[in-house]
Amino acid sequence: MVTTNAPSASGAPAGGRRDVLLSATGVRKSYHRGVWPARRPVEVLRGADLVLRRGEVVGLVGENGSGKSTFMKILVGAVAADAGDVARRGQIGYCPQDPLVYGRLTCDEHFELFGRAYGVPPDVERDSRRAVYEALGFSGYARNRADQLSGGTLAKLNLGLALLPDPDILLLDEPYAGFDWDTYLKFWDLVEQRRNEGRSVLIISHFVVDEERFDRIVEIRSGRTHSR
Repeated sequence: MVTTNAPSASGAPAGGRRDVLLSATGVRKSYHRGVWPARRPVEVLRGADLVLRRGEVVGLVGENGSGKSTFMKILVGAVAADAGDVARRGQIGYCPQDPLVYGRLTCDEHFELFGRAYGVPPDVERDSRRAVYEALGFSGYARNRADQLSGGTLAKLNLGLALLPDPDILLLDEPYAGFDWDTYLKFWDLVEQRRNEGRSVLIISHFVVDEERFDRIVEIRSGRTHSR
């Protein structure tokens, strides 16, 4: 975990360790490409750093193939880093770029399933589910199967499942792809609410349009993080 009071390579402001909910230092990751015997390692991350503090909204940007999603998966714990350290405090909600849903289950059934996986009591899960439906405006699809949903509604379900346990840290990989303008604004209302409650949000995007909505922007370039 980062302990220095000086700004880091991630551009994080100075502050005490108790405010840090998520930190990554010196993260490296390589993949092997090609067919044996010509397979070779390709280094995607070459020492990426990130600090996410309580009540921060941080954008993580970079070109396609820059390693953004790989870095996010390492932060979540879904992929192991080759080197480096990651420390987390509090519960994490993760919204992957490609929704992890089951085609034959309805939206309601997804919330029930994920609620059990998160260990959320049934009454809390139902209240949280209703709040998510209302906030994102898709309660009319509660009994629709996932394979019957449009791309935009599927994106709402994907985000809603990450919001379900009311996590301390929300990690979102291209969360608003497919949103219409109204849902996009609702999304930012949710993000602002979480910031005001002292929770933190990390958002991956290919590009940032509303830069003023973020506290910081971190760019991955040549496998390393740079503040903007």
